[in-house]
Amino acid sequence: MDRISVARTFSFKRKGSHRKNKEEEVPEDTFDYSKLTFLSQEEAQNIDQELFTEYAFSVDQLMELAGLSCAHVVAKLYPKETLTRGNQGSMLICCGPGNNGGDGLVCARHLKLFGYKPTVFYPKPTDKQLFKNLTTQLEKLDIPFLSYLPHETSLINDSYNLVIDALFGFSFKGPPRQQFKEILETLKKVQLPLVSIDVPSGWNVEDGDPDGLQPEVLISLTAPKKCAKHFKGKHHYLGGRFVPNALAQKYELNLPPYPGTDCILQLKMDKLDKPQEDGKD
Repeated sequence: MDRISVARTFSFKRKGSHRKNKEEEVPEDTFDYSKLTFLSQEEAQNIDQELFTEYAFSVDQLMELAGLSCAHVVAKLYPKETLTRGNQGSMLICCGPGNNGGDGLVCARHLKLFGYKPTVFYPKPTDKQLFKNLTTQLEKLDIPFLSYLPHETSLINDSYNLVIDALFGFSFKGPPRQQFKEILETLKKVQLPLVSIDVPSGWNVEDGDPDGLQPEVLISLTAPKKCAKHFKGKHHYLGGRFVPNALAQKYELNLPPYPGTDCILQLKMDKLDKPQEDGKD
C-alpha cells in the first residue's frame, strides 16, 4: 500500500479576531474615570448572588480569590523589610463573623506564606464549616489569635506595623452591636496604617461615615461601592478579578482593565471630578 503524506495546517483563529480584541482593549491610562462604576448595596448583593447561582461559584472560591487579592495589595504597599516595629512584618488582622471576615482569614494565610507575621483578632467565630477550616489552616501555620483587643491603643501601636480591617462588608446595616462598636472605637484611635477590605467597617455602604474609620488603604472587591466616593485615604485598589464578562455587561460595570495577569489594580481616584451622590456612575 502506498503511503500518503498529508500535511495540513489548521488555524482556529477567526479572521481579524486578533485585531478586534486589541481594538476592544482600553488601556488603563486612557480610562475615563468620570464613568467609573460605583455599586449600590443592592447591586453588590445581586452580583454576588448571581455568581453563586447562575455561574456556579462557591463561597470559598470567591473568598480565596478576594483574600489573595488583598494580600497582594498589602505586600505591594508595605514591603516586609519596611515593617520594623515589633517583629518585622507584624500586623493585626481584625475579622468579623461574615464573608468579609472570611476574606480577612484568607488574607492572613497568604500574608504568612509571603513571609509576614500576621496576628488575627476574630471575636465572633462562626460554626460554619468553611470558617472552621479557615481557622484551622491559620492555626496549623502557627498564626496567633488574640483573645481580646486591648483598649490601650499604645499596646497595638507598639506591637504591630499596620491593621487590616475585615470586620464588615457590603451587607452591613448599622448600627453595629455593642461588642463591635467598642472594637471600632478602639481602631479609630490606633495610630497605624489601616487597610479596609471592600468597605470601611461601620460605614453606610452607600453614604459612608465621616465620623467612622478613616483607612489609609481601601481594597474594593468586584467594583467600588458608592461609599468609596467618600474615601480620602492614600491608596484605593480594585481586587477580585473573577467577574465573567457577561455579568459585567449585565450590570454595566465600567472599570479600568487589570494590567496583564495581575489580580489587583490601583484606581486613580484623583482623576474623578466630583463625587455624584445619585444614580449609578
